[in-house]
Amino acid sequence: MELSLGTPAMLFPAIALLLLAYTNRFLALAGLIRSLKTQYVESPNPNLIGQIQNIRKRIMQVRNMQACGIMAFLLCVVSMWLVYISQELLAEYIFGFSLFLLMMSLYISFREIQISVHALEIELSDLEELMKGK
Repeated sequence: MELSLGTPAMLFPAIALLLLAYTNRFLALAGLIRSLKTQYVESPNPNLIGQIQNIRKRIMQVRNMQACGIMAFLLCVVSMWLVYISQELLAEYIFGFSLFLLMMSLYISFREIQISVHALEIELSDLEELMKGK
């Protein structure tokens, strides 16, 4: 395989957009945490504790997604630099590892979405119970 400067550079926009999406998820979760804290202070509810624990898992997932994405971005830059200084073989290995980290980031994102969907299913079942009670 021959690696040129353009190959790792093609990932820059994709990784940048992923990091932006991950940051938006993080900010949404941070807002939700603040809202749940306010609700709990006003009216302690054991259901909120479960939600907060779920969000804690999701925050850790987003942190890991961001870490893998940032490392993938950094290694893309390193591989470009290695191509520039004519270290093609090392550049190929570093680029391959950056692709692996990008795949890990996407997998963690997939898992975080599954956790989020599960939390929403619990909320919907609670809502259905309230609707049946009325």
